[in-house]
Amino acid sequence: MAGMVVDSVKFIGATVFFTRSLVKALVEYARENKAPLKDGPKGINMDKKGLPKQLPSHVDIKKALPKHCFQPTVATSMYYAIKDFVLIAITYFVIQYLHQFENPFIWYPSLIMYWAFQGTLFTAVFVIGHDCGHDSFSMYPVLNDIVGTIFHGFLFVPFYMWKLSHRHHHKNNNNFDKDEVFYPVKKSDPCSKNAVLPGFGFGVGWFGYLMKGYSPRNVPHFNPFDRFYAGHVFGCSMSILTLTIWGSCLYKYATIYGFMALFNYWFVPTFIFASYCVIITFLHHSEMNIPWYADNEWDFVRGQLSTIDRDYGIVHYLIHSIGTHQMHHMFTKIPHYHLEEATQHFRKAFPDLVRVCDEPIMASFMRMFKKYSEQSAMDDDTAIHYYK
Repeated sequence: MAGMVVDSVKFIGATVFFTRSLVKALVEYARENKAPLKDGPKGINMDKKGLPKQLPSHVDIKKALPKHCFQPTVATSMYYAIKDFVLIAITYFVIQYLHQFENPFIWYPSLIMYWAFQGTLFTAVFVIGHDCGHDSFSMYPVLNDIVGTIFHGFLFVPFYMWKLSHRHHHKNNNNFDKDEVFYPVKKSDPCSKNAVLPGFGFGVGWFGYLMKGYSPRNVPHFNPFDRFYAGHVFGCSMSILTLTIWGSCLYKYATIYGFMALFNYWFVPTFIFASYCVIITFLHHSEMNIPWYADNEWDFVRGQLSTIDRDYGIVHYLIHSIGTHQMHHMFTKIPHYHLEEATQHFRKAFPDLVRVCDEPIMASFMRMFKKYSEQSAMDDDTAIHYYK
């Protein structure tokens, strides 16, 4: 209970500082346009282009990390899962109480705060499902699939399809010939002329990705019979069934309380979660001096280390340290609650391989989104692609 109170206080702080952070991001963005960064943003090794030629093996890196970091426990994982849903319920009932008052000076500010709270909590719920997709929630695959299907279903995400496509991403991270999303494309490909999805940074890109995938290697996430999911029809069908049941529940809610209630209390927080998801995923893999490799230049260790750790400030731990990304990519079996510890050991053992960006998140996103929209179409013979 004490932990929930602390988290709630943090949420209030996050909301208070949201406007300040956004204004700061706009200032940073304007400043960067006037004086573009030459060596990359501030942080650890962000001025170094690419990675050293000689790299440790996957096994060498694993030996540097404590063994218990690879061992999820059901009790700990369920604690975080239940805590997130309890906080969601508390936040919902608080807003219902406040919206009994017709005073607009209470109604509208509280609704905006609710959106911020729930959007962040919905993101935390997604990260729990993300652990399930990697089997880092527990040692029991069936439990992982059940929890993941429920948690992602709540956000209208087809868990099993997303699990398979996301694992494909991890197997091919920063390989622009095989990766799953936000990879640079060759100029000869027709999609290179409009590679950026409309509304990309505001959540629309997430829904578009679920619907049709990312061009030119489109993988639709609502079709359990797509060839990408061959051999997994049952698991995919269970995800679709879950979405059907949940969709019926949402429709029933709307018929009882009104569609505006559904819009305000579920859809807007879901859209904010979607925006979080796009921003977080994009910034994990898009930065100056971070390479994208052609398939013949790529190897597993090099690809997994070509990602960036970022700190999300007051909400970093509330969204389960998802910004701590290098070790997550190297070892997907590490549950979120051991990522920070594993990362500290990695940074101590291999300081030259660490990549940490200290730039404010929204400033980074706007800066890199501009570079991505201008530079993501590359020459057909490119072997290694960098954003400049």
